[in-house]
Amino acid sequence: MINRIRDIRRQKGLTLADVAARCAPPTTAQTIGRLETGMRSLSLGWMNRIAAALEVDPQLLVKAEAESEPQIIARLAAGGAEALAKPMAAVFPVGPGSAQLVVMTVEAGAGEYRSGDQVWLRQIGSADFGRALNLDVLAPRPGGRFAFGRMIDRDGDRVALLPPGVGQRQVVIDHPAWIGVAELLVRSL
Repeated sequence: MINRIRDIRRQKGLTLADVAARCAPPTTAQTIGRLETGMRSLSLGWMNRIAAALEVDPQLLVKAEAESEPQIIARLAAGGAEALAKPMAAVFPVGPGSAQLVVMTVEAGAGEYRSGDQVWLRQIGSADFGRALNLDVLAPRPGGRFAFGRMIDRDGDRVALLPPGVGQRQVVIDHPAWIGVAELLVRSL
């Protein structure tokens, strides 16, 4: 098994001290360093703590040696494409709470969304609806229908969405059980 903690930590731009402070309960940077280099045994408990601190699924922290994965080999900077000093493992940005993720496919392009896109959305409850203001959301409607658009207003448990595209009328939904906040756009080129 290959330990991927260092690759994930670096991809997220975190230091050993950042990860140590995010652990619950907090630990030391030295302990995180020993765990990611294999100097200390990586138990299931440590995997769960570090995964929560890195906001990834615990199974992403290790991989089989024979398993190949996508590599980050370059970055696009202000001066153009630049090679990385050393390739890093590319980590799909779905972390803890992935059970709350739902996916909407785009069949007909509208606004900034193109046909063939996948929009990954994180379900939130009514207590958190205020966090979704001015974000794209998917909301369930009565009769098994849905509405998608920018959440432009909230009044208690009533939300108003403005669908993407020109000339669309707002949709008001009373008491949706949840809303899905757009978190990730997957687009084939």
